[in-house]
Amino acid sequence: MSVSSSDIAYIAHLARLHLSEDESEKAADNFRNILALIDQMQAADTKGLQPLSHAIETSQPLREDKVTESNQRDTLQKLAPKSEAGLYLVPKVIE
Repeated sequence: MSVSSSDIAYIAHLARLHLSEDESEKAADNFRNILALIDQMQAADTKGLQPLSHAIETSQPLREDKVTESNQRDTLQKLAPKSEAGLYLVPKVIE
């Protein structure tokens, strides 16, 4: 796919960028290189390959689900300026 200077100008306009002529030419070269890489990747033979959800098929080791901390809600609520029925009361900031 060919990238013209008008394509670069349009993309720069959408991105609200002001590009000099030199920067515009460098951007066009970068776009051409990216599109060439995409074409190269699409040309790869992938018949017979299973799609992956991740590049490395591993499982996540999980730890045992058990309580490791004691319940300190009452102690912590005593430190709060205001609390009621197990909830922290805060000033109303939005009406």
